[in-house]
Amino acid sequence: MVIPPEFIDDVIARTDIVEIIESRVSLKKTGQNYTGLCPFHQEKTPSFSVSQEKQFYYCFGCQASGSALKFLMEFDRLDFVQAVEHLAQRVGMEVPREGRKDSVVSEKRKSIYEMLDQSAIFYREQLRKSDSRGRAVDYLKGRGLSGEIAQAFAIGYAPPGWDNLLKQLAVSNAERQVLIDSGMLTDIPDENKTYDRFRDRVMFPIRDLRGRTIAFGGRVIDDEAKPKYLNSPETVVFRKGRELYGLFEARRRERNLSRLIVVEGYMDVVALAQHGINGCVATLGTATSTDHIERMFS
Repeated sequence: MVIPPEFIDDVIARTDIVEIIESRVSLKKTGQNYTGLCPFHQEKTPSFSVSQEKQFYYCFGCQASGSALKFLMEFDRLDFVQAVEHLAQRVGMEVPREGRKDSVVSEKRKSIYEMLDQSAIFYREQLRKSDSRGRAVDYLKGRGLSGEIAQAFAIGYAPPGWDNLLKQLAVSNAERQVLIDSGMLTDIPDENKTYDRFRDRVMFPIRDLRGRTIAFGGRVIDDEAKPKYLNSPETVVFRKGRELYGLFEARRRERNLSRLIVVEGYMDVVALAQHGINGCVATLGTATSTDHIERMFS
């Protein structure tokens, strides 16, 4: 029996590495990071750096590095399971166990995460390189968005055409199936048709608390086209009724959010951030639920 990888990811996503390390090592805020004397070797000048944004520590002296989980294993001398149990207890979670069948599901989830990240990279590249990118760039500029804010939210562009993403990422039949399972391709077996779900749309990646892409929202450029917004379907990594667009970005900007503002859609979140109003999130076409509330304050 093993601990499901997705549970470990969730625990780490709910953990603030600065809080873990700061309770054991004296840290001082230095720019975007925190620094202190390395706990893993003797030194007089601080070379130990903790990044809250990346949830990662690194020592420039002895090269010790890792996540909050690894820090506990090294500093507190815990084994892997003990370290996971410690973090889970801190955030009020109970550690589950899985068998071989669950392990297969975990591998599928991992493949989908990787494919969605590749899709996000593809869409960002298209916003810079596609022959038809001008319409998307003009639309974003027309909404008052800068290149910096578009980059912060990893906004991209799905160009016109039925198989741009399919040709780029589905080198094998296995990859084609992962694209289908991740919701990036529409598959109609009875008609022997498989094509890109998102076409000629500005793309907003929906990211989980660890910054992994779990789904997309696509907005048409031409307001006459329908539907105006198109979301990814639900998959093994995406449940529309519990996710919030912009929560990852809001937490990355502010360590301890004192409040969150729930707005209607993706563009509202990004536009407000453009004007310095951070801490905004949007539900994904659903009413605010108890799952959303739990996600906000977890």
